[in-house]
Amino acid sequence: MECCNQTSTDFFLLGLFPPTRIGLFLVTLITLIFLMALMGNLSMILLILLDTHLHTPMYFLLSQLSLMDLSYISTIVPKMVFNYLFGNKSISFIGCGVQSFFFLTLAVAEALLLTSMAYDRYVAICFPLHYSIRMSKQSCVLMITGSWIMGSINACAHTAYALYIPYCQSRAINHFFCDVPAMLTLACMDTSVYEYTVFVSTTLFLVFPFIVIACSYGRVLLAVHHMQSVEGRKKAYSTCSTHLTVVTFYYAPFVYTYLRPRSLRSPTEDKVLAVFYTILTPMLNPVIYSLRNKEVMGALQRVTKRICFVKR
Repeated sequence: MECCNQTSTDFFLLGLFPPTRIGLFLVTLITLIFLMALMGNLSMILLILLDTHLHTPMYFLLSQLSLMDLSYISTIVPKMVFNYLFGNKSISFIGCGVQSFFFLTLAVAEALLLTSMAYDRYVAICFPLHYSIRMSKQSCVLMITGSWIMGSINACAHTAYALYIPYCQSRAINHFFCDVPAMLTLACMDTSVYEYTVFVSTTLFLVFPFIVIACSYGRVLLAVHHMQSVEGRKKAYSTCSTHLTVVTFYYAPFVYTYLRPRSLRSPTEDKVLAVFYTILTPMLNPVIYSLRNKEVMGALQRVTKRICFVKR
């Protein structure tokens, strides 16, 4: 294959879609999704920044989620679309490492941040009198900083290994971004030991947080069930269902992809599953949080009126 010149040190991303009219249509659709994610997450960040009613711990965490989603999808989609439109599938050795590092950092950081958001709802509903103490500004900053640090440490370890191991003649990665497991299929050495570390990382940073979230919401639903106020129950259920929708879209395909042994994985299935947590989730998060949230919609109306008043 001409695009996969074996004398080059570059990697070659085989991509997600074939060079056909259908492929072009799907790439155009992905580009529109990217633009929606860009505008949606930027709007959420600006809205939370501009409206003082949203200056609460929950929305502070939500603004960080939007920032992560914005960075997440920008790390992968522009390069994928560029490669498809210009027929240039190559990505430099260092560029592949950088993309892999940011992907892994943001993947773990977002998983841990979603856990922090679950804890926020747990404290707000189960311990409302202690909310201001447990979810202080310092606590939120600590949670966010911890998410970024843990994500970076995990990414450094996996990316360093992926760039250190020797590769065979073929450098064609059967994926649309530099995913470490896809890169390891090209290695000229036994990587079975490393695959155990992937299993451990997935369990530690994805499965364990998911269990924590499930337990938190189990307690939350129990507390909501005993609420006297019907309006309070509806609001709590709405908030919880929103967060659980986000969690399901993000965790399910991620865990299913990385916990399966290599013998049960297929490149096509991995690429389809990756679309959920790298492209669809960053686009859906601002939509889910805005359309199902009266406070966000109210803030949008206030900010819009303020802008219109200034223009007059």
